[in-house]
Amino acid sequence: MSGMQQTLPASHRAAMRRTPWREGHRGLHGSEFGWAIAFVVPYAAVFLVFAAYPIVYGLWMAAAPSLYVDLVNDPIYTRTIANTLLFVAIGVNLKMFLALLLSGFFARRRWWIRLTLIIYILPWALSAIPTFTSFHWMLIGPEGLLDSALAAVFGIDGPIWFNDRWLALGCDIVSYVWKWMPFWTLIFIAARMAIPSDIYEAADIDGASGPGRFTYVTFPLLANVYLICTLLATIWALGDFSTVSLVSGGAPKMSTDVLATLGIRYAFDMARPDLAVAIAMSALPVLIPIVILLMRAVRVREIQL
Repeated sequence: MSGMQQTLPASHRAAMRRTPWREGHRGLHGSEFGWAIAFVVPYAAVFLVFAAYPIVYGLWMAAAPSLYVDLVNDPIYTRTIANTLLFVAIGVNLKMFLALLLSGFFARRRWWIRLTLIIYILPWALSAIPTFTSFHWMLIGPEGLLDSALAAVFGIDGPIWFNDRWLALGCDIVSYVWKWMPFWTLIFIAARMAIPSDIYEAADIDGASGPGRFTYVTFPLLANVYLICTLLATIWALGDFSTVSLVSGGAPKMSTDVLATLGIRYAFDMARPDLAVAIAMSALPVLIPIVILLMRAVRVREIQL
């Protein structure tokens, strides 16, 4: 009996070691293999047609080094690079910082704050076309809302917003922040609600004030979420087309174009799709490191959880 008692656990352990390998590497036969192929083929076809083929074809179109020489020698392109960097750097950082601050206000449980939150998220809830178009017409001429308000309240004539490069680019950045800040505010509200209340109670016992709670409790706990959201917003802002196209339209004289709008101009207005693809490829040296940082940040977040 003692030999049986020693043999059975050993055989049981051997079976347990063999079973996962056999179940994980079991081949499909007959109808199972046919159903697996039937489910995989449509997804593989969609991926090849709508993802792999456009990327490979774009790389082929933009493979000629002469295209990038033409871009560098084009003063419009170099100015567009500066516009894109300013648009992304100022717009993303201002949007994320204000969203983080406002999330603390909207996280309070009061009925009038919740009502204000509903109004606050309306620019994000609406589609981009009516949102940016309305912002554009607010700044057009003395009939625009902003210039009319300046004339009625202060008795002064407002500037012609889209006749100056820096005013027009500032309008693009402000409209971008106004449109997308509510979305990130909701993300930070959800992140704040995930923080255990015990941590805040311990901070109150230690005598932490409001700014102290934010500096030493809230922000350290939200730092990784803030980083991930900032990287995501940067990736989306690099390819943003609708903001500049619908607000300033690149005025005056294409001086506020960003990479996305200039690429559309090259592709359709100037009939140079190869230059348009080259413009998109020129953003890869900035885009790829951001994607790598994003993946590393997400992996660190998974380890922390």
